[in-house]
Amino acid sequence: MSLLLQISIFVCTCIAMEGWAWIMHKYILHGPLWFLHKSHHSVNPGWFEWNDLVSLFYGVAAAVLIILGIQNQSWMLPVGVGITVYGVFYFLFHDVIIHRRIKVKYNFKNSYINRLIRAHKIHHKTLTREGSEAFGFLYALPKFEVKRVRKTKVS
Repeated sequence: MSLLLQISIFVCTCIAMEGWAWIMHKYILHGPLWFLHKSHHSVNPGWFEWNDLVSLFYGVAAAVLIILGIQNQSWMLPVGVGITVYGVFYFLFHDVIIHRRIKVKYNFKNSYINRLIRAHKIHHKTLTREGSEAFGFLYALPKFEVKRVRKTKVS
């Protein structure tokens, strides 16, 4: 398999993972797997949430794909690496930046990051499986753009 094809599969996997994550989040996590995901929509005394088991599933799937892809020199390698890279970005944006599960001081002025934060806060307004919106992780619709109010100088 050519390097260009491997890179293409990797990039397509990274992009497709956002759509897959949106579908899984809306229809599976807010559906049959709500018993796991509801821990993410409530205050937890510890660092671990039952919802973290979902990430473990993706990690195992990616590791299996990477191992099989190396053994077979097949498409499974770039797919596994794509899932892994998406998972790293998910962790950084969702767990570190949005939920601050790892305490990092920051003050973002970037409109993309602020739009993600706002969309996720709107998602968490509901503590039930019904009525939520904004199910993406690395993409938020423009309607969630944070509108800055310009301060005008009063003379």
